[in-house]
Amino acid sequence: MTELDPVIHAQARLRVIASLSALNVGDKIAFPRLQELLAMTAGNLSVHLRKLEDAGYVEISKTHRGRTPATLVGLSRRGRLAFEEYTEAIRALLDPTPSKEQ
Repeated sequence: MTELDPVIHAQARLRVIASLSALNVGDKIAFPRLQELLAMTAGNLSVHLRKLEDAGYVEISKTHRGRTPATLVGLSRRGRLAFEEYTEAIRALLDPTPSKEQ
């Protein structure tokens, strides 16, 4: 049986990864915008982003827009691959191909 990635499988982190996967490769989203899209508190989102960052699934960069600090979040190459593998595993669980016995 296919194992589901426990880092992604948690509901909140799955929502984060799914949202980030909708971005073009290399694109990033501002933390407040991601927070708004997911309707999560800043603290909750931060905790889940830390776990995803520790796994190498997201890239977080801190910069400034003018004088205002800005945190940008993007899906890493490793994160995109992990999400693709996760969705394949879910599909396999939902629609298993029957084995051909001869």
